[in-house]
Amino acid sequence: MTSTLTAPERITLPPSEDRTPVARAIVQSIAVDHAPETYLWIVLHRPDGGANIWHAWTEGGEPLGDQVDRAAVAAGMDAADWLHIGDLNCARSTRGRITVEAYALRPVLADVDSGIRCPHDRRDHLVRVIEEAARQTGQTPRPGLPRWLGMGPALVNSRTP
Repeated sequence: MTSTLTAPERITLPPSEDRTPVARAIVQSIAVDHAPETYLWIVLHRPDGGANIWHAWTEGGEPLGDQVDRAAVAAGMDAADWLHIGDLNCARSTRGRITVEAYALRPVLADVDSGIRCPHDRRDHLVRVIEEAARQTGQTPRPGLPRWLGMGPALVNSRTP
């Protein structure tokens, strides 16, 4: 008996600059590899030197991230606290041109609830960096530090570009 294979008809897809479907698939494939209740900050580095940032949450991460944010804002936490607590609870990894920061939200909430704050020397350094960036760009720095940046979708998605 002889089997014959026929080549499938060639399909031509129109060219597209829209990378969103591919990026979304990449983000979803990364999310399934992480534990529940995790906030993912995913940076897709482009060949042109730019980057696209995607935010994702694993199962249970969205409501827990919003709970973290409500507690942090109520406690008066700011960007320095967000950086410090985030660093304490972040697992970083890379996949080629993709950088993933995975924040375990239960420990983040525990740190917020226990009142962990950014050390003064790191806070002062951040203020100096912001002041220098303002000086170099001809802007007037605002007093204090920016607000808590967010680990839940309500606050993360409220940012203006």
